[in-house]
Amino acid sequence: MNRKSKIVEIAGIGLIAAAVWTVLIMLSDASPAEAYAMFFKGIFGNLNGFMEVFVKATPLIFTGLGCAVAFRTGFFNIGAEGQFYIGALASAWAALTWTGVPGVLRILCAILMGFVFGGLWALIAAMFKAKLGISEIIVTIMLNYIAINFLGIAVRTFLMDPAGSIPQSPKLDPSVTLYRFLKPTRLHAGFIIAVLMVFLVWFILEKTTVGYEIKVVGFNKRAAACNGISVVRNIIISAFLSGGLAGIAGAVEVMGVQRKLLEGISGECGYTAVLIALLASNHPLGVLFAAIGFAALEVGANSMQRQMGVPSAIVNILVGLIVLLILGRELFNRKRKGEKPC
Repeated sequence: MNRKSKIVEIAGIGLIAAAVWTVLIMLSDASPAEAYAMFFKGIFGNLNGFMEVFVKATPLIFTGLGCAVAFRTGFFNIGAEGQFYIGALASAWAALTWTGVPGVLRILCAILMGFVFGGLWALIAAMFKAKLGISEIIVTIMLNYIAINFLGIAVRTFLMDPAGSIPQSPKLDPSVTLYRFLKPTRLHAGFIIAVLMVFLVWFILEKTTVGYEIKVVGFNKRAAACNGISVVRNIIISAFLSGGLAGIAGAVEVMGVQRKLLEGISGECGYTAVLIALLASNHPLGVLFAAIGFAALEVGANSMQRQMGVPSAIVNILVGLIVLLILGRELFNRKRKGEKPC
């Protein structure tokens, strides 16, 4: 019965979202039938559009995983955007300056740099929370602004392309870019890395002592401490992993899609990652499907906007509505359980 009720609730949320979507399309003076046709044509109409779904999903998978890991310990990392930028900056610097390192090895080094520096950026907030009790939400949000502006300084100074006047780095050498499949689409090896990372994170959380302790700390910090599990250590570990995964997203975007460092490189996927993690209930496999689903919505909505003028911002409205409905469902279920007699 619990499984059936969950299916009914999910179906109800889907119907409400579809109804709201239809109303928003009508308010845009467009035919819902034609808009939906353009939506699906944008996704399935050609190979490039279909592969673009996975291109856009790749950074969302990494950042969504990062948020999910942090949320498991009760560390509310809202700083995936800043960690993405720091990871992109560190990986671009390594790829551009470590010219003495062979191509494949330099790619691995650049990804590792993105992971390490993204993790260290998240550790700042973790240390403030663990040692001083300062809210990680405030610290991570503030660090986002610092990271974004630091990248802006970098592409105007020490990483700026000397041959141009636009604030961006030189193009990466082809030997340090991620391999692209099914050319001329933009699908690159970063998607494969993201899928592998999903299963690695699942294994860590579900099959290792570290993952067990992370989950225990998230469920009840006091009980974890009473059983000899270090709360501070596990918050630090989860924060570093969280920031590191977001940093890899930045590295992959630099080497797989843009192939250079520039401002606005994330497309605000670090903020979207919070929604992805919530939609997935912080489960790694759920993050994979939620990220692909969101990317499909975005690709289809962009097609509607190009062909019919329907604003693609409708997707953000829908995702926000779905998150609110899911949170409302959970709150209702908890209240209902609390009202039952013991």
